[in-house]
Amino acid sequence: MRDPASPQPAPAFGQADLTNCERELIHLAGAVQPHGALLSLDAADLHVLQVSGNVATLLGMAPGALLQQPLGVLGGDVEACITRLRDADLREPVALQCRIGPDLQPFDAALHQVPGGPLVLELEPSAGAHAAVELQDLAPDVMAATLSAALQRFGAAPSVGVLADAVVEVVRNLTGYDRVVVYKFDPDGHGKVIAEARHPRLESLLGHHYPASDIPQRARALYLLNRVRMLVDVDAVQAPLMPALLPGPGAPLDMSMCQLRSMSPIHLQYLRNMGVTATLTASLVREGQLWGLIACHHYSPRYLRCTVRAAADLLAEVASTRISAIENYAHAQVALMVRRLEQRLVEATSTEGEWRYALFRNPRTLLQPLEATGAALFCEGEVLTTGEAPSTPELRALMAWVQEQPVAGDAPFACSSVGQANPALASLTPTASGVLAVRLSSRSPDWLMWFRKEQLQSVTWAGDPAKPMVASNPLELSPRRSFAAWSELVRGTAVPWSTTEVALARGIGVALVDIIVQVQAVRLLIAEHQLLQIRGTVAGAREPVLVGNALGEVIFVNDALQALRGAPVDKGSPMAGLFAHEDVVRQALEQMRTSQHGWRRELDLLLAGAGTVPVALHAEPITGNDGRPLGFVVTLVDLREARRADTARINLESSLRLAAQSTASEADEVISAILTNASLAAMDIADARGGPPVAPLLQELEVSTRRAAGLYAQICNFLRR
Repeated sequence: MRDPASPQPAPAFGQADLTNCERELIHLAGAVQPHGALLSLDAADLHVLQVSGNVATLLGMAPGALLQQPLGVLGGDVEACITRLRDADLREPVALQCRIGPDLQPFDAALHQVPGGPLVLELEPSAGAHAAVELQDLAPDVMAATLSAALQRFGAAPSVGVLADAVVEVVRNLTGYDRVVVYKFDPDGHGKVIAEARHPRLESLLGHHYPASDIPQRARALYLLNRVRMLVDVDAVQAPLMPALLPGPGAPLDMSMCQLRSMSPIHLQYLRNMGVTATLTASLVREGQLWGLIACHHYSPRYLRCTVRAAADLLAEVASTRISAIENYAHAQVALMVRRLEQRLVEATSTEGEWRYALFRNPRTLLQPLEATGAALFCEGEVLTTGEAPSTPELRALMAWVQEQPVAGDAPFACSSVGQANPALASLTPTASGVLAVRLSSRSPDWLMWFRKEQLQSVTWAGDPAKPMVASNPLELSPRRSFAAWSELVRGTAVPWSTTEVALARGIGVALVDIIVQVQAVRLLIAEHQLLQIRGTVAGAREPVLVGNALGEVIFVNDALQALRGAPVDKGSPMAGLFAHEDVVRQALEQMRTSQHGWRRELDLLLAGAGTVPVALHAEPITGNDGRPLGFVVTLVDLREARRADTARINLESSLRLAAQSTASEADEVISAILTNASLAAMDIADARGGPPVAPLLQELEVSTRRAAGLYAQICNFLRR
């Protein structure tokens, strides 16, 4: 078998070394942790295809007595329990409780189906692991009170830092692990411990960095599929599947969704060298991407009852929605800052006829929000700078390199180490080690760039990120030679640009593009000999633009407006006639002629065929040097996405209320807390109109909150038995 992401062969599970662990087939482990048993079943008749080697110990029947037999030979009600789930969605494990054997021993179970393959039944004794393992379980009233208080605390968290501190404290109280941390990934995949709750005897890991290689890409993919993973005892002997290959296809069982799946020997050795015996990890997922992990460590064997694990899953799910809400609220704040900057530049353009010099008139306004040390504007062949910036030849070389870098759409280009990315530009390191650039035109090399000077950083790693070794056998040598913290002096780099700073740069770039369009539209009115040159710029603008003469007649419509309407607009036709409320627009034009003040309104734009499109209209009257009106420049914003977002929010609130009524009483404190958190998250997301599309985020929040409510319903069902 070959790894589709690499031309190198993928090593089988347990056969990787430190040079190829990125490609290890960890989802084909072929073994389970010994505190539970696994059976793979024929999906059609529930005959047993595979068993884990510990079934005799846990289920009282030898492997040979189970293989190729109907599941009913186990006795009890396990077959009836599974039969009741035959029509359920089994893409993810579904929890159940059953009794097995003549003495009807109780088991916590989970059932899922491998796509196109067998059913997988995982069984754990309800009493937990053997006596040498610490058991964590909570009484129903304690569980409900813990979750209710935790969710209320999460919903009130104003920042990611405060939320992370709450998460580690709550999860440690819930699970009893010696150490709980929140581990956040940066854009390069490296991780940093941003919050920690620990036993006083332990040394703190807060602020420590971990290299991306600590968590291979296959493991990251599994963290998205299987959100909570528990290791009971790092030294426990794993129970292999028997037979090793599935009868029929002769392939190993895909254990991606298995809760009992054994872990890679390299990872187990990694934990041993840290002194860690038991772990629990819960994924923090934002917009389908792995944002970070809640990682729990214990220094002796520890087992969590399935209800406690489900509670940890619920907390991680709700924390993820709160992270998304907080970070999207930051986008809303970014939009407000951009709006203020846009207003200042529009005023400068109206009074002075030039926005470029106004942009740099107060360097603090441009530099401080992004914590930049310098900036440069490349526009119409000129280069303007402020703060500390490279020389003009160096800047032109930098611009040429930046233009060659692939970026998606109007996304900014961000780099924290220009000299390392392009050694030919190493001379820029003292003043522009970091660069954040937004493109202002798709037709000409117009850019706005911010710079950061080189900053000597002391990065505390939890071990050597180079993984020093003298051999490749991970069972003889540790993936780390030492876990003692050490500092690596990082030269030639600047402080990385945060996601909020990148969003702010994008917002400023979008605002400047709009301002440029308005300026060019003004020039259409006052400089006929430049018409052909400027028409291309305005016609290709992203936002719909309408230009009219002093009589309110159409003299120019750009491509975006024609595309929005679905047909061209006739020159000389009344501007007001393009809108459903023609009289309102006609009166506004007359008022602007006399007051010389702009006008904003939400109206319906008439489509060429039938129907309308809701738009936000911004009209500005244009006057000549003698004060006489020349005409009007109107820019439009399509409001359909905003309306969809509002509808999605209403649907979300209605859907969540119905979901709550179907899963628990409205008086239930935990369900109430889940709904309150979802409502707060919805408000923050809905306010974030400066960020990504809101409707998909609200739909994701609905799915996530439904899942959280389902998890709590599962917990309640277990606790009532």
